[in-house]
Amino acid sequence: MATLLPISAIVPTRDRPQPLSRMLHSLAAQSAQPAELVVVDASTDAQTQQLCQSSIPGLATQICYERAIAVGAARQRNQAIMAATQPYILFCDDDIWFEPDCIRLLWDALQHDPALGGINAMITNQRYLPPGRISRLLFRVLHGQSEASYAGRCIGPGLNLLPEDRPDLPEVVPVDWLNLGCTLYRRDVLPHPPFSIHFTGYSLFEDLTLSLTVGKRWQLANGRTARIFHDSQPGEHKNHVGAVAKMELVNRHYVMTQVLQRRHWQDYGKLALLQLFGIAASLVSAAGWRSLPALLWGKLQGMGAIACGHGTAMPLQHVSHPPLKLG
Repeated sequence: MATLLPISAIVPTRDRPQPLSRMLHSLAAQSAQPAELVVVDASTDAQTQQLCQSSIPGLATQICYERAIAVGAARQRNQAIMAATQPYILFCDDDIWFEPDCIRLLWDALQHDPALGGINAMITNQRYLPPGRISRLLFRVLHGQSEASYAGRCIGPGLNLLPEDRPDLPEVVPVDWLNLGCTLYRRDVLPHPPFSIHFTGYSLFEDLTLSLTVGKRWQLANGRTARIFHDSQPGEHKNHVGAVAKMELVNRHYVMTQVLQRRHWQDYGKLALLQLFGIAASLVSAAGWRSLPALLWGKLQGMGAIACGHGTAMPLQHVSHPPLKLG
């Protein structure tokens, strides 16, 4: 029988009942499970609600289902936090699969280090790869110095790099930032609300913003042996190259200026260099060339939004959390 831990798992979802079902079944196989799972659903049908109200063998976690008040990953997570009752928060994507003992390993690491504010799982199919010669040169320029490895770092104008998975590394590895695929936080280290109203829709970089904010006062780590598989799903937002290009620029500018407080002309030069590198890298395929007009238009729109003052909302501030709901 699974051990229930004082954790509220948070899952935003929209029209993805099959991936969510796989996630719940992998959660049911965990040796330690969160006491509750808050699902905030923006689906256009009732399939997800029916799934959450069904019985899943082995799942001891209580599922709390809510309809989304506002659509968008960050806003749905904020809503879920308001419904959560436990002193630890586990942010999860709806399209991950937990490997054995993942949650227990995250929990043990957080309990053994009181200075640790948050820890995430290793995504087995999305990990750091050593940069090539050109990328390494770019990283050196953005960071201002050369490093043996940039794994788990956030450098320059908010370029966030995945953690590294090597057998010679310890089980718990310090990092600069945490993704939200599967990340366990102490609730009292989170700002309130956790995510700024700046982040809408796909909410690109909301995980980076949250973890950098927490990281100003607390240590962050990657649990290298706590593992998940991210079965990344297609989404409507991913089909709009221009919209994603605009969001990437506007939200990275937000991270650079509001969270990292990097606002000198050199920082803007590094941001421009990173954007040019991303555009050039997209042209290695025929599909990239076909998408180039939309990509450039999106970047131009992003520059216009920044010039008009969009993307410069107030950063998250840490405040004491409201009292926990007790039922």
